[in-house]
Amino acid sequence: MSRTVTGPDGKPRCNWCAAAPEFFAYHDQEWGYPVADDQRLFEKLCLESFQSGLSWRTILAKRENFRNAFHQFDFNRIARYTERDVNRLLQDEGIVRHRGKIEAVINNAKRAREMVQQEGSLAAYLWRFEPAAQPPARAQTASTSVESIALSKALKKQGWKFVGPTTVYAFMQAMGMINDHVGDCVSRKKVDQARKRFQRPA
Repeated sequence: MSRTVTGPDGKPRCNWCAAAPEFFAYHDQEWGYPVADDQRLFEKLCLESFQSGLSWRTILAKRENFRNAFHQFDFNRIARYTERDVNRLLQDEGIVRHRGKIEAVINNAKRAREMVQQEGSLAAYLWRFEPAAQPPARAQTASTSVESIALSKALKKQGWKFVGPTTVYAFMQAMGMINDHVGDCVSRKKVDQARKRFQRPA
């Protein structure tokens, strides 16, 4: 199987873009670019947990619905959700109505608020698990890493839920903690440059 697929502009992209037309924009504009904003980091970790057992296409298609339902993933607000909010979300056809995952978002919002109090920001803590520089991926075949396993264990120890090592690895890929674009993907160098310019949160 080829490592790349030809994009709308005739340039090569990571092969997974071929799975859905909307993946090209997500791949080109978001995937792998480093993020330090706490709310975006929390959102992505929540969406990756919702994706467990489903396709990313399903979650991406519902992303705006998720944002509206969860108040743009403002974890300070979500941490105050009650059973009434759980029931509201379970009736929302625009999102994935899974009680365990919904309750995990509320729980994790509380844990996120605690982390900010202890560490200064989510970003400062999460970016500590950034791995050392690695050669370009030959293909996106890995589903975990030493670092994703370590971060998963650390989060679980603090009471976070639905943050297994596979979920965390997908999160690290998406948020730019690793550059998993294949070597001949048009975005590989762009993400490398963005990562070089990126100021790691302290």
